Amino acid sequence: MQDSVTGVLKAIADPTRREIFHALILAATALPITHISNQFEISRQGVTKHLKTLEEVGLVEIESKGRERYCKANANPLKQVNHWVSFYEKFWDNALGNLNSYLDAKS
Repeated sequence: MQDSVTGVLKAIADPTRREIFHALILAATALPITHISNQFEISRQGVTKHLKTLEEVGLVEIESKGRERYCKANANPLKQVNHWVSFYEKFWDNALGNLNSYLDAKS
């Protein structure tokens, strides 16, 4: 699991990739790469590279239909990241709860 979490975190570390993924999530349907690249001020080739990175970790699925390639978001890999982060969320909730109890006992 750790390797897949690392891959997803690396993929979403780039703000452009996050924006592309977000646009695909909002679209809620497969979009042609041309349509996606028109939304960004980078070349189609640059968008394609970002999409490939997102595809490698499973955040985007790319399907060819005729001469066009369609991209669809897949948020499932984010569940692993959420699971990993939730451990630390519980840790900090417990730590702050213990600190609060300690401070209450001191007053």
